[in-house]
Amino acid sequence: MELQWPLILFTVLVAWSAGLFGAQSLAALRGDGGRAQMASLVASVVLLAAGGIAVFFHLQHWERIFNGFGHLTSGITQELIAIVVVVALMVVYFVFLRKGSGVPKWLAALSLAMSVVLVAVMAHSYTMAARPAWDSVLWILAVLGEACVLGPVSFLVILAAVRPGDRPAMRAADVAAPAGPPALAGALVNAVTAAAFAAFLQLSAGSFATVGYYFDPTHPTKAMADAAATVAGQAPLLWAGAVAVGALVPLAACFLGRKSGNWKLWGAVALAAALIGAVCLRVVFYNLGLSVFMFY
Repeated sequence: MELQWPLILFTVLVAWSAGLFGAQSLAALRGDGGRAQMASLVASVVLLAAGGIAVFFHLQHWERIFNGFGHLTSGITQELIAIVVVVALMVVYFVFLRKGSGVPKWLAALSLAMSVVLVAVMAHSYTMAARPAWDSVLWILAVLGEACVLGPVSFLVILAAVRPGDRPAMRAADVAAPAGPPALAGALVNAVTAAAFAAFLQLSAGSFATVGYYFDPTHPTKAMADAAATVAGQAPLLWAGAVAVGALVPLAACFLGRKSGNWKLWGAVALAAALIGAVCLRVVFYNLGLSVFMFY
């Protein structure tokens, strides 16, 4: 399958947005990072909006996207419902931040839960038996793993960038609060889920059906794809880009950030590497998105 860059951007940006919103919600539950909440919320909204804009470029007639919203079993409808709920929570979150009374625990817990649901629903809409390399719960876990590292490290970078002196009225607890959510744990989850899905993709060559043709009868001049060769050709990008850069580098950077406390540097390194890895994984994902019958 050819690369679908609008959808690559959409899935990366939504996972990033949901991860950041979930990270700041987790921080609110723990009583951490109050001074970074508003900036993080704005960043989450911008990322979600950018992802929403990107997805429209997937269609030549973008207005036809609304035709699918009447079917509740449609993946795009489920994504829309999850996004609308998250946006509504972001609005309520913003209201409480503007009031200065702090984010209620119930709102933080609900926002965290819906952030997870949004990522899971978005990833689930791509799983289908007709494309064996996509048909695995490991893909959903891999996208959740990306959110687990992208969100926390983004929150820590924002937290490190907001100087206590910028807001004189800031509560002392905000200044002395621990440095945000557990980014190292999120990086570990990302490393495990990325490696697991990479192994699944590497073994996916045996999942395609064998048919008695050397070419697609409906496209006689186009040779059929070779599953083994296609999977082997994606191995360097999969293991070097998605796993080594996208999973191991963020894990090492989060370890160094936690040890040194310099999240401006190591958080930025982890964020950049995780984004590169997320894009690499999706490039492989689409390149291996072959029909179960391997016609093309």
